[in-house]
Amino acid sequence: MTVLGFSLRSWETWGTILVGAVMLVLLFAGPHIFDLFTLFKVTLFVAMSILALSMGFIWGYGGILCFGQSAFYGLGAYTYAIAVGNIGESTGPFFLAIIVPAAFAALLGYFMFYGRLSDVYLAVVTLAVTLILYNFMRSTAGEEYAIGAQRLMGFNGISSIQPINWPGDGNAMLFPDEIFHLSMGCLILCYFGLKLLNRSHFGRVAVAIRENELRAELLGYDVRLHKLQTFTIGGGMAGLAGCLGVNFNSFVNPDVFALNFAAEIIMWTLIGGLGTLVGPMIGCIGLLMLKFEIGQQQITNTYLIFGGIIMVFVLLVPAGLLPTARQLAERLVPGMCDGEGGGGRAREAVQ
Repeated sequence: MTVLGFSLRSWETWGTILVGAVMLVLLFAGPHIFDLFTLFKVTLFVAMSILALSMGFIWGYGGILCFGQSAFYGLGAYTYAIAVGNIGESTGPFFLAIIVPAAFAALLGYFMFYGRLSDVYLAVVTLAVTLILYNFMRSTAGEEYAIGAQRLMGFNGISSIQPINWPGDGNAMLFPDEIFHLSMGCLILCYFGLKLLNRSHFGRVAVAIRENELRAELLGYDVRLHKLQTFTIGGGMAGLAGCLGVNFNSFVNPDVFALNFAAEIIMWTLIGGLGTLVGPMIGCIGLLMLKFEIGQQQITNTYLIFGGIIMVFVLLVPAGLLPTARQLAERLVPGMCDGEGGGGRAREAVQ
């Protein structure tokens, strides 16, 4: 049975309904459930979930392993900080924080995809770009490193960044609950926007390219253009996450480009599961909660624990949490089908 094109015997349909219901409950009830400190922390989790979504989309659906999502996140954060420091009002900087990383991703992707770099070299190039940005931003402490009135401040970072305000009114700053509403609204738009995009012809072709790039190209699809578009969308979403994330503590420094943060984003996706949108968000929130807990208890090095976790998942749960849970559920509930990100989408696209 189908309703509006969605099968009621699909795990994807019921999962989407559940995720949408949870997001809407959090959107309206979050500020009433959480105290102020927890609300700040949850707002950061929401921003990071958008970053995880961007990685889940370009890698899980586009087949592009990118170590540069932290670079796009950092570009979004720095773009917002520099623009709002010069303009004194956040409406333009908010959109610039999306446009600049998306444009950078489009430029970088053009040379990579039209240069026909292999998957391994794509990962290496994006990693190199991340490290270049990290080392460059750390060396900008001098007074000569400024864009307009805003100094870059090098390894010290930019502090006291003006928070997001109501459009057009630089004096009407958003309160923490309003920033939470904005972040949740952006997460909902990104999640359901990607769901619709993945169900479109473009999304089906993207999965077909992921499954068999050569066959998709022989069937007449412009593989390079599709990959470039996927990469650009992911870069813009990561920039949006950076803009929202910088409002967590009104501070940004070069650590947003650091290698450990870039690796952390990969971990979120691997643990949650490739080929899903919810999986990377689950992995993101789970590891961030663990990171906060370890930091508070000062038990041991955070990344030592993360390394052990990723080894366990790679060896014992290689598909990730969500795909493994879905496989178990399919055995327990016969007749339900898997409708998200599988090979069926690829076969539909090339038939």
